Amino acid sequence: MGRQPSHWAGLATAFGRQARLLGLSEHSQPADQQGEAAFSLHSPDFGTISTLLETEAGGMTHAALSELSMQAASGILSVHGRSSGLSGTLGLDYLAVLSSAMSLQATLAAALGQLCGGRFSTVSVSPLGCGLLSIGQYLAGATASQDPEQLLAGGYDPGLRPPFVSQDGVVFELETLDPQPWRAFWEAVGVPAEVAGQAWKAFLLRYAKAVCSMPAVCLSSLQALSYARIQELALQTGMAILPVRTPAQRQTDADYTALSGLWQYQRHSAPVSLRALTANADLPLQGLRVVESCRRIQGPIAGHLLALLGAEVIRLEPPGGDPLRAMPPCVDGCSVRFDALNQLKSVQEVDIKSAEGRQAIYDLVRESDVFLHNWAPGKARELQLDAQDLHAVRPDLVYAYAGGWGQDQVDAPGTDFTVQAWSGIAHTIAQTSDARGGSLFTVLDVLGGVMAALGISAALLRRGLTGSGLRVDSSLLATADHLAQAVSPISKTGVSGVFQTGDGFMAIDCQSPVHLYALAGWLNVSPDAVWTVLPDRLLSQSALSLEAQLDVLGIPARRVHCNLAQLRADPRLASHFHDKGYSSVNSPWRFL
Repeated sequence: MGRQPSHWAGLATAFGRQARLLGLSEHSQPADQQGEAAFSLHSPDFGTISTLLETEAGGMTHAALSELSMQAASGILSVHGRSSGLSGTLGLDYLAVLSSAMSLQATLAAALGQLCGGRFSTVSVSPLGCGLLSIGQYLAGATASQDPEQLLAGGYDPGLRPPFVSQDGVVFELETLDPQPWRAFWEAVGVPAEVAGQAWKAFLLRYAKAVCSMPAVCLSSLQALSYARIQELALQTGMAILPVRTPAQRQTDADYTALSGLWQYQRHSAPVSLRALTANADLPLQGLRVVESCRRIQGPIAGHLLALLGAEVIRLEPPGGDPLRAMPPCVDGCSVRFDALNQLKSVQEVDIKSAEGRQAIYDLVRESDVFLHNWAPGKARELQLDAQDLHAVRPDLVYAYAGGWGQDQVDAPGTDFTVQAWSGIAHTIAQTSDARGGSLFTVLDVLGGVMAALGISAALLRRGLTGSGLRVDSSLLATADHLAQAVSPISKTGVSGVFQTGDGFMAIDCQSPVHLYALAGWLNVSPDAVWTVLPDRLLSQSALSLEAQLDVLGIPARRVHCNLAQLRADPRLASHFHDKGYSSVNSPWRFL
């Protein structure tokens, strides 16, 4: 490990934990030998690869970087704040976990590129770019050239969103992917069909928009019933229901492991011939082919990251195409939200339930390196497209499954919000937000996709080193367990959080006594009086002016934009975007 932001301790911790889970041995370098690299990868099978963090991007000095300031600068807090209030935070080292995983993924890909004859000795990673990529689909909706979404942080009542509360005080999530159980459940509760239909539209779009304003009668009707009665009605109508549990409750489950087993690998012995990179290849996965059959967010993000690293990704869609392509806002006939996750992929329409479709997949896999899917449990076996089926076609295939619950199946769809509730992540986020539950920003779908891509990159490198095909399983629940162990420490100074300024909100991360004394000197008061004087000082100035002043002091601070479109207007972020009729986020990686 080498040079990393001094006030972002969670980043170094996340690097170390994920490296160990990948089987890498960690060695600290003496301070006089660290240089500029955040970490270096050494192996007798390939040359040393140094990974650098771009910490000056966005106009922030190295000393002013922290988890909270980076969540603000990248727009994560803006998306979270749509339904949780602008003063709320995630309370997790989310961007540290995400950035370290994406850094390790690029480094392992570079190692594979070296094995195949390429020259990839240095990887440069922008944590700010990683954060922007994590909200890419929301940013696309906010910046579409036609009918952009005006979904402002702090613009929605946190009391009218899921999760729900019963008469006896149980906080819980409901989930269904089908409108029929939804209608039947609310009819049993006593909510008029017209209101239930209105609620369904909001409920269905919460994954895409990070807001879900439910009719007040829906919440009040549930608050009139005991949790046991609501459970009974859910069982009768086919609605899934899960309580919002604490992390301690999750840790009592039989399938829980404190080691956060993010990936499950199964080896399939096979002779492997490494492909040679094309001449002057500038990306390490060029020449590899990935077949992706995924819906929603988790799987498509994994495929998108592999494409950003140079892989050819062929996306399988049903006859007529993925219906999400039509979800507004659209540019040139395609949903910008969908395009943000799939723009680099080619498409092949396949009826996977037919014999012809299955044969078409076999034919594709025969010439491919990775098969990635996120189908419901058991579906792959039913379709004769499980790992054993595809390894019979391509023995050295990396077969990847990005699931919800992992090995232990809970009686509910394994979606972002059910896993947030069950894992304790929703409870943790609620402690630092104005809402009673987790985030409607799809924290686990996004991070789960990143972890799936990291697992695939590790499997590809292992294949190159050992000559084996592999199956690699990842899940939202394993991702949640890993994230739950990355809880940001609460500052003892009392001045870390999101604050009102003269023209909006900003995150200030005053973490240490050094920060506190610097802040006291800036305010010209004693450290004990900082909290008394600070609110009025912040209200008297603009966020941009305050950023500049606090940067000089080395205190992490950044504005929290109400509207994501304002990110595009910041000249300091211009290098992170290109225009596709919306602001599309560039790759956070550079290979030198």
